[in-house]
Amino acid sequence: MGMNSESLWLGGMREPVRLAMLAFTGSAVLLYLWIIGNALLFEDAIDMFDMIRPKGRFVVLAMLVSLTGAILLASIYFSDTRGAIEQKSDGFFDIVSLVTSRLSMIMVAGIVLVMLYEVVSRYVFARPTLWANELSLWIAGFVFLFAGQYAMQQRSHIRIYVIYDMMPRWMQKTADVLSLNLLLFFTFALVWGGYSDAMRRMMRMETFGTAWDPPLPGTLKPAILIIILLVTIQAISNLIADWNKAPEHHSPAGDIDETEIDKIRKTLGT
Repeated sequence: MGMNSESLWLGGMREPVRLAMLAFTGSAVLLYLWIIGNALLFEDAIDMFDMIRPKGRFVVLAMLVSLTGAILLASIYFSDTRGAIEQKSDGFFDIVSLVTSRLSMIMVAGIVLVMLYEVVSRYVFARPTLWANELSLWIAGFVFLFAGQYAMQQRSHIRIYVIYDMMPRWMQKTADVLSLNLLLFFTFALVWGGYSDAMRRMMRMETFGTAWDPPLPGTLKPAILIIILLVTIQAISNLIADWNKAPEHHSPAGDIDETEIDKIRKTLGT
């Protein structure tokens, strides 16, 4: 997705955020190299089991703080630019959804790196890991949730326009309000029914019950409730932002991504 360089919301803070992102990224890389070197020299070296149980290990805590800071600042920095096929941000909650969309983008790259590490470790060095599959599942769960929020912000979720486009504007607004109320009811029912279970799993940080034993249930169950709330807030933001806009008419031609077609043509030399 091509990105333009015009600042959307950071303004003068864009450069400080970029420098802080680079500082945290450099710190994370140096700490990772230190951990790798330590693993080659000492038998009781830090491993992936320690990375989710950092108590008493300053290096692990520093590594997690650096990595978290790098990812969050990168998400903020990249949310300050708009992709060629992205809609213009005009809702009060759009920036939050753009930040989480960049976070999910970085997470997808993380999954690729984890699986690449597993393939090389398994088939080149005959030393498969106990954690790569579970870590990729853990990350993918958050990617799936944040992708729903981004789809709502971009109005790219599944919608059937055959009847909607035939309605007058006042009826379209009525349909939009009805859709929002259905989403509000769904969110209320989900939070009402799942809050106790999610809190119980989170408070005891329930684990996956495997050799690596990451706290997937203890993190993903609360995340489902939190992110569905974010999706609902984004839907409210969309309704407010679109309320006074002129009616849109949709056709199959509107789904064609001309930017990607141009890139394909340049690649093929046509």
